[in-house]
Amino acid sequence: MGNHRADRRGPRRAVSATPQPAASPGGKRKALPTDPARHSALRMLPSAPLLAGVAALAVSTAGAVTASDLGVAEEVAADASPYTQANALSGTSGTASSDLLRSRQAAVSRDSARDALVDAAEDKEVAEAERQAQQREAALQELATQAQQQATELAENSWTLPVTGYRLTNTFGLARSYYSSGYHTGLDFAAPTGTQIVAAAGGTVTEAGYDGAYGNRTVITLEDGTEIWYCHQTSITVSVGDTVASGDPIGTVGSTGNSTGPHLHLEVRPGAGDPVDPAAALAANGVTV
Repeated sequence: MGNHRADRRGPRRAVSATPQPAASPGGKRKALPTDPARHSALRMLPSAPLLAGVAALAVSTAGAVTASDLGVAEEVAADASPYTQANALSGTSGTASSDLLRSRQAAVSRDSARDALVDAAEDKEVAEAERQAQQREAALQELATQAQQQATELAENSWTLPVTGYRLTNTFGLARSYYSSGYHTGLDFAAPTGTQIVAAAGGTVTEAGYDGAYGNRTVITLEDGTEIWYCHQTSITVSVGDTVASGDPIGTVGSTGNSTGPHLHLEVRPGAGDPVDPAAALAANGVTV
């Protein structure tokens, strides 16, 4: 009967060649020696319950792993490839770019732009200063021109003695019966015949020629209408219409007309009216006889 049961079980499985631990003298088996490396690797693997839990969590949160999930994983791996270590020279990496050379160039460009603005401002200030200097120079030049014109006008309008080397022989207002007006109407400058006579003040020649008792007479009318008469001349060197300045020659001393000797009879008639004292008129214009 025992043989028949054995046949029903079929052929026996081969006995494993793995050595079984030997029994200790007390009936207990001794532990077999193990491979240290294999044992260390096995210890690093997560335990079966942990693996089962991770698998369950993955299935519960994201569903079963599919081929599309594998594609996403490949894309993530591909996207991760540009993430490289930053270059020490350029400062570039896969995640960001901080090109040091470009930053330096930008800084230089900003500095250049700022310098250009500063230079432009300085150039503008210099141009403005030059413009103001030119305006001041023009103003000073204009003042100088005006001063020269005024000086010229003053020189033309200033009064001077009509002759030099003279002596006064008759003054204004001296009463004499032989004067047609009853008194002397001018100032007499006695001087040698031919002594030069000059205009006592600037003006326009309005008369030039012989006039009876006054002999050869020249009348010069000033800008304000005052007339100055130069009488008893030997010669007249100007003509009607001439413009003369103070000190310009107009003739020579003589004794023509009603005269007792060579002299210049000078009369001053404001507004072409009655005569006034020539000495006072000269003094009023800065000339002392």
